[in-house]
Amino acid sequence: MLTKTPHLFDDATRVVAGDSRWQGGTSPDYWAFVGPFGGFTAATILRALIEHPQRAGDPLAITVNYCAPIAEGEFDLDVRLVKANRSSRHWSVELSQGSADVAALATAVFAERRPSWSHQTTAMPDARPFASIPPYTKVAVPWVKQYDFRFLDGDPNFYAAGKDAPYSAYSRLWIGDRVPRKIDMLSLVSMSDAFFARIFHARRELVPFGTVTLTTYFHIGSDDLANEGITHVLGCADARVFNRSYHDQSGELWSPSGRLIATTTQMGYFKA
Repeated sequence: MLTKTPHLFDDATRVVAGDSRWQGGTSPDYWAFVGPFGGFTAATILRALIEHPQRAGDPLAITVNYCAPIAEGEFDLDVRLVKANRSSRHWSVELSQGSADVAALATAVFAERRPSWSHQTTAMPDARPFASIPPYTKVAVPWVKQYDFRFLDGDPNFYAAGKDAPYSAYSRLWIGDRVPRKIDMLSLVSMSDAFFARIFHARRELVPFGTVTLTTYFHIGSDDLANEGITHVLGCADARVFNRSYHDQSGELWSPSGRLIATTTQMGYFKA
């Protein structure tokens, strides 16, 4: 059942409104190897936009460029409405800490999703029910422990590197919050970065890695998403190219009802 108390995710991503500059902070519960989990950072930025008094419509797309390491502690969000028209609003957000340069730069588009002709050209991959698959518990990184991963394909063994590499970079899994939380737009942007780095799968070992840029596209309005009433999504992720210290990643997030609700692309740096 859903927790009746404020969820850890909501507490971690909370923001304090300012004039144009808002405030947030890192959370030890969503810490990665050398900084905050990128999905947490994206969700915190998106929360500032969703709660902004000039917000109109629902998130359509968000891109976050991770420019520099984010240190533990508070950070500022410089939120700017770049352009507003009848159908959409375009935003930019700069994340910085103290007198330091910008550590993350985001752009986002919000749009009024009006009734229209609809058609989904792709079908949800086959998947055994969430409850029939045991949780993945092999990685003890703080942010990983906040999620319930249940792998159907690509169950990662990061300590099996060998002569047969490279291995498949594809994975298919259910993703939910460890303490169940109803999926919303913040969940989607965070979970769009919750796939383990494809380099880990391809080499079956943990190597230095960091997300450089992440884009998430939302294919559902917030009201329709609320009506889905879901606490986990089916995620599929893959990579096409590993070259000269960078690799791509593409991903899909599906509602258990078979609806494609978000897609994502990113580029990440690796050292191997």
